[in-house]
Amino acid sequence: MTTDEMKKVLVIEKVIARQMTVKGAAEFLDLSTRQVLRLKKTYLEKGAQGIAHKNRGRKPAHTIPDSVKERVAELYHTKYYGSNNSHFAELLQEHESLTLSVPTVRRILLDKGIKQSKQRRRSKSHQPRSRKPQAGMLWQIDASPYAWLEDRGPALVLHGAIDDATGTVVGAVFRETETREGYFSVMQQAIQKYGIPLGLYSDRHTIFRSPNEKLTLEQELAGEKKPLSHFGKAMAELNITHIKAMTPQAKGRIERLWGTFQDRLVIELRLLGVSTLEEANRVLPKLIQKHNRKFAVKPQDAESAYRELPAETNLDHVFTIRQYRRIGSGQTLSYGGKIYTFAEKPARPFEGKTVVEVRETMQGDLLVWHQGQALRLRETNKPEGQQETKTASPAPPRKPAAHHPWRQAWVNKKNTSSVAQNAAVNQQT
Repeated sequence: MTTDEMKKVLVIEKVIARQMTVKGAAEFLDLSTRQVLRLKKTYLEKGAQGIAHKNRGRKPAHTIPDSVKERVAELYHTKYYGSNNSHFAELLQEHESLTLSVPTVRRILLDKGIKQSKQRRRSKSHQPRSRKPQAGMLWQIDASPYAWLEDRGPALVLHGAIDDATGTVVGAVFRETETREGYFSVMQQAIQKYGIPLGLYSDRHTIFRSPNEKLTLEQELAGEKKPLSHFGKAMAELNITHIKAMTPQAKGRIERLWGTFQDRLVIELRLLGVSTLEEANRVLPKLIQKHNRKFAVKPQDAESAYRELPAETNLDHVFTIRQYRRIGSGQTLSYGGKIYTFAEKPARPFEGKTVVEVRETMQGDLLVWHQGQALRLRETNKPEGQQETKTASPAPPRKPAAHHPWRQAWVNKKNTSSVAQNAAVNQQT
């Protein structure tokens, strides 16, 4: 019996022995007089054991069978190892048709001696920044190198972008390394699906900022005011305000996303048996949709800040590598050690030495961007008027002639003059 039950037995015995009134017992036990009379009747009929709880020693009707507990522990060890309690409960319902609450799953695992692989998040030491009120006001973009395929495949880098207002992952792609092309792909698929955002937050990687402090002559002639990376030029063309964070905490939304993905996405890829880069990118869109259904929230303001992509804008021509070249004779230009000319004759030929912007798309196509129009280029040979510049070969080493003074033995001038004087004296004598 519990301490509370022992106390009730002691008080009821005093009531029966007329050592305490029913009213006094009710006040002492904090019960009504009716309940005290019921306890007295139960004691007289069944004794002290009658006051004990009737369910003591019985197995609850809603208890989880031991077989289910054993199955849960086995599944965690073999199939879903590394998942947190919340994700594990979701996976059991999705793949095993086993519906258990998160506290129940946690209790089962603790009873089996299984603890969380990752510790709970520590309390924050800084004030988190409030979300933007409207979707599309700000995106955060970054990349995360990680063993996404564990030991089944190579280590990959996940590029992604998240909307600050809703927490929606707007785009993501796997690449072998952190590359400009990976960020281009993320931005392109996100803009095609949602629209053009007002701003973008990134770190200070050289992909996002130009390492050059000064403009080149060609950039000055093209009218550029400040040096931009290829990514920065694409953002400027789409009129997206690009903010480069000084610390990871400034873009905490996407930094926390990587923690969630490293906790959940790794297991999802394992369950799908993904072992290559191509397979990972093939299943990634469905996994992103699943993530957004669970974690995305509604914005404070229902009105969207996204801008519609103009019909005349071709994103393949925006997300490009851009360099400046001069048009040579014969309407040709040099790029990458090769000579190119226009695939179709332009309406107005370019004057010689005209500076033009050459864009290389992610598909490898080359084009000249002129007044908002793309002029495709094709490889060609050098015009006949442009002869290859021949460099002079080094002259062969020159050898002095046999009678050259350099071949004569060196003689001291003082010794030579004294010998000549002695010879003249001898002839006189």
